[in-house]
This record gives sequence, C-alpha cells and structure tokens, in this order.
Amino acid sequence: MIAAIPSPSFNSLDIGPLSLNVYGLMIAAGVVAGVWLFGRRLEERGAGTSDDASSMAIWAVIAGVIGARLYHVATDWDRFADNYGAIPKIWEGGLGIPGGLLFGTAVGLHMARVKGIAYSTAATCAAPAIPLAQAIGRWGNYFNQELYGRATDLPWALQIDREHLVTNPATGEQFDVGTTFHPTFLYESLWSFATVGLLLYIDRRWRPRGGSLFGLFIAMYGVGRFWIEGLRVDPADEVGPFRWNQWVALAAIVVGLGAFFALRRRPEVEPTPRGLVDGVAPHDTSPDTDPLDDGEGSPTLDDDLMDDELADDELADDDDLADDELADDDLAGDDDLADAEVAADADVVVAGDEPIARTRARRVGTDEPD
Repeated sequence: MIAAIPSPSFNSLDIGPLSLNVYGLMIAAGVVAGVWLFGRRLEERGAGTSDDASSMAIWAVIAGVIGARLYHVATDWDRFADNYGAIPKIWEGGLGIPGGLLFGTAVGLHMARVKGIAYSTAATCAAPAIPLAQAIGRWGNYFNQELYGRATDLPWALQIDREHLVTNPATGEQFDVGTTFHPTFLYESLWSFATVGLLLYIDRRWRPRGGSLFGLFIAMYGVGRFWIEGLRVDPADEVGPFRWNQWVALAAIVVGLGAFFALRRRPEVEPTPRGLVDGVAPHDTSPDTDPLDDGEGSPTLDDDLMDDELADDELADDDDLADDELADDDLAGDDDLADAEVAADADVVVAGDEPIARTRARRVGTDEPD
C-alpha cells in the first residue's frame, strides 16, 4: 500500500484532572460553526440577529442530541436491551442524524416562532448551516474509530486499531489486523461540505422561496447517506436488500424533493417588526394586542389614526377661532369708522361750511384750504 490514513493515537484531551472526549469536542465545534452561519444568514435577511440564532440553537441542539440518541438506540436495540445504563453515554458514540434532524428541526422552528421569525425564513437560513455542523462533527467518528466502510486498499484507506475492528459480514469473523477500510466519515464530511457550498450558491443565484431550500438540503442529505451507508460494515438491521438507514435515506430524498417543489412557488415572507410573526405577536391571537400589555390594550394603527384625526380637528377649531377673532376686529373697526363719519357729519350741520372743509381735508389726508 502506498499510503493510508492512520488511526488516531488518542480520543481524548487531558487538561489537568479534566478529560475532554474528542468526539464531543468535534460535535461542539460543528454546532458553533453551524450557529455562526445561521446567525449570519438571519442578519443578512434582516430577520434576526446572531443572539437570536444562539438562543434558538440552545434548545434545538439539545432536542437534536436527544432525538439522535433515541434514534440510535431504537435502531440498534440489541446493544441496549440488557444494558439500559449505556443509553445516555453519548460520548462513546452513537448518534443517529435522522433522529437529530427530526427533533432538532421541530424545536428549532418552534423557537423561531417564539422569536418572531417566519418558518420559511428560519428554514432557509438553517439549510446550509446544518450540513456545515455535520461536516465538522463527522470527524468525531474518526477519533472513535467507528462507522467505517468495507475493506479497501485505496491510497486514502483508513487504518483501524485491533480494539476497534468489527466482524466481517462476509465471513462472520473479525477483520485481520492491518486491514484498511473506506473512510466513510471522510466521505460524509466532504459530501456535507459540498452540500453547504451548493446550497449557498443556489440561494444566491435563484433565491428559492418558501423555505424550499431546506427541502433541497434534506434530499441531498438522503442521496449522500444512501451510498455512504451502503459502504459501511458495522452491524445494522436490514430490510430487504438495504440497511434500515438506507431506507430512511430514500424517504428523505422523496420528502425533501416533495417539499422543495411544493414550497418553492410560495411567496417569501417579508421581515416583520421584532417580536411579530406575520404581523401577529407570538402566542397571541389578535394582531392589535401587545403580549406584554397589562390587559388595557396597547396603541395600534387604528388608535394612531384616531389620534391624528383628533389633532386635525383641534387644529381646525383653533383656525376657526382665529378667523372669528379677526372678523370681530374688522367689524369693530368698521363700527368705529362709521361713528367717526356720523360725528363729522354732525359737525358739518352745526358749524357750517368751514368745518366741512376741515373734515374732508382730514379724510383725504390734505392740508386745510387757504
């Protein structure tokens, strides 16, 4: 053999009395990268912040880990039937991605609703973020020396220690020491990275609507998982010609493509004010009520319109009042002028022609006649 990927010489990091399992560290690193990309895409769309992504991810990741573990236990029950205490030991490996996707997606969408982010927007932003987490987390299988593929002598074949060799399904005996295998963890990691790149390109080039990008991710995951699962030699339940997980992968392809074509023509939901989903506050049935209100109700658009109308009425009243005052002033001025004319005429009657000339001179602003 010209070359091979060596088996890891460790699977934990010891820091003083603390021992950190590398399998868990790789999963954690994948989660951090996925949450970062999810938050960045939320901010690009104006639908949320990186803090929103982090708070949503906390619950989605917890649900995803629980779902992944339950799926693994259910599909490999023989290992746990007489050893219930091994069920929570996720650091020893054994997380089924289909279960993680199911539980994590459901809780993640619920948290999106709580945060006021539309389902379609959250799904679109999460579509490339999840395979990014998978691509990094799959390296945990390398450090645990598990879930490898059939024997091969390819240059990139994987070496496995004696303690981690499994039974050859063709012979029923353990593989010989020195046998090398398909590095299925590497295949799935590279497939997931390629999925991330393709989804980001499709999103920027065509902007599929209605959360359909998430359906495309599910379909692509199913395609990759189907052929990679077919390479694996670890014990697994088989149904007909395929392993159980291959049937699940086929179902993912069908469901994912169905969702993609069904959702891609739906109109995109525009970003709404913080705390609102489609104009309605989370957990609120009325679009006019504030969930933090004390029961008296909060200002709404109708209230604002009424306030504007009242303000206009008050302004109109003020204008009318001013006009009335001006009219009164003009009327008073006319009355004074009339009184002055009457007095002048009276002077004319009493004093004769000379006062008349004087009065007329005052009216036209001229000097008295010589």
